[in-house]
Amino acid sequence: MTAKLIRELGAGAGVTLPEVRVIGEDPVLPSVFPLGTMAAASAGALTAAVAAYAARAGECGEEGAGGRRPTRGELGDPDVTIDVRHAAVAFQSERHFRADGKAMDVWAALSGDYRTSDGWIRLHCNFDHHRDAAVRALGLSPGSGKEDAARACAGRTAMEIEEAVIREGGCAAAMRSRAEWLAHPQARALAGLPLVGVSRLTGGDGQTSETGRRGTSRSGAGSGGTDSGGAVGGAGRARAGHMHGGPGNGLPAGTARPLGGVRVLDLTRVIAGPVAARALAAYGADVLRVGAAHLPEVPGLVVETAFGKRSCHIDLRFEADKLREMVRQADVVIQAYRPGALRARGFGPDGLAALRPGIVCVDISAYGARGPWASRRGFDSLVQMACGIAHENGDGLRPSPLPAQALDHGTGYLAAFGAVAALLRRAAEGGSWHVDVSLARTAAWLDDLGRIDGAGVRQPRVEDLLATMDSSFGTLTYVTPPGAVDGMRPHWTSPPPRQGEHPAAWAPSP
Repeated sequence: MTAKLIRELGAGAGVTLPEVRVIGEDPVLPSVFPLGTMAAASAGALTAAVAAYAARAGECGEEGAGGRRPTRGELGDPDVTIDVRHAAVAFQSERHFRADGKAMDVWAALSGDYRTSDGWIRLHCNFDHHRDAAVRALGLSPGSGKEDAARACAGRTAMEIEEAVIREGGCAAAMRSRAEWLAHPQARALAGLPLVGVSRLTGGDGQTSETGRRGTSRSGAGSGGTDSGGAVGGAGRARAGHMHGGPGNGLPAGTARPLGGVRVLDLTRVIAGPVAARALAAYGADVLRVGAAHLPEVPGLVVETAFGKRSCHIDLRFEADKLREMVRQADVVIQAYRPGALRARGFGPDGLAALRPGIVCVDISAYGARGPWASRRGFDSLVQMACGIAHENGDGLRPSPLPAQALDHGTGYLAAFGAVAALLRRAAEGGSWHVDVSLARTAAWLDDLGRIDGAGVRQPRVEDLLATMDSSFGTLTYVTPPGAVDGMRPHWTSPPPRQGEHPAAWAPSP
């Protein structure tokens, strides 16, 4: 099943992936949902796409220090593997992360599930301004604690609190059943969206073509149309190899690591976006994480998701030109701020494509690019509540979250896969590309994967999947990235940096 899902992801994105050898099977994590299959399919699709990307130089039969290199056809297809247990444990990476042996606490005091007069509500208060919004919505005074919030929630309906918190600019979600979610207008809007939208941006203004908005089945990816023969279906699909190398298409030949030479701007926070950029860094991409001193962060998570990256600060209120200059030299831009926030400052897909023709723009949102909730703030735990996952994963009487931030990690790996697929398409067809993923669309995919008898399984062993690295934060214990190509595993060559440690500039080319 997992290998088939990977093939479907490749076909939907318009790229032909090498076959992936899947090691292990579900159940791996304690859940009725097949989280191991989900993890292996999303991480395996990225691994296969990276293998396809790396194979392009081999198929050209380039000259090397020892003479002509064998072509990929002469060598045969790469041996791409994904281990189900390893992928599932990687989805729990923040749970296994340690700094000098100490685990991190990622939840603020007011974050959590609260009983209401008719069900349950989850408040997400990890950022101070979201906490303040929840306090205002509940009619509480500043500094109120969890018991105060519990009393306020008990006297109101879950939907009433959800809407009140959203109106105040906060983040909350009522616990819905699967049936309630499927009847919701946002769920119906998601049904028309691909799991991984990969579409070509056309024209000088970078607008997405109408054919690039086609959807596929809920279990597949979506591929954009082109005006150069198309990469959708049959022989027109972009393959590993026969790519036209050179400066504008993101396929630097002869680099030591698969994504060496690919420059990625990471404009994301919390989990899904940082995981996507971290995954690309594990294959050698030059990832520069852009934050700002005034923006809040979750202290432990900003470290755990920063392996292999550099970090700079750019305040877009005053330094937008700095970011524009960075974009002009980038290959990929990943953004996960609330939909429309960066577009309003000129950094939407159209603006990015105008700054850097050939750019790959990756957008990550909570609830998708269309529908009444398209602009709604959200996080993994909230989407689990809204989409019926927290309801079905337990007894239905109280929320039971998944044993991993699976929507975050799954969406992150799918975003990274989409970025590499778009780089392959760019090499074959030219143009600028847009990749679109969301936590809620990933939740719909997980729902489509069915159910398993896994609620009572034990947590998997993890010791053989951990490594350590010295850093300015102490000795870090972390989960190694999953996947392998011809026995070579992805890895990070540098520890997480301090926030803003580096200048707003790309590293010199080796």
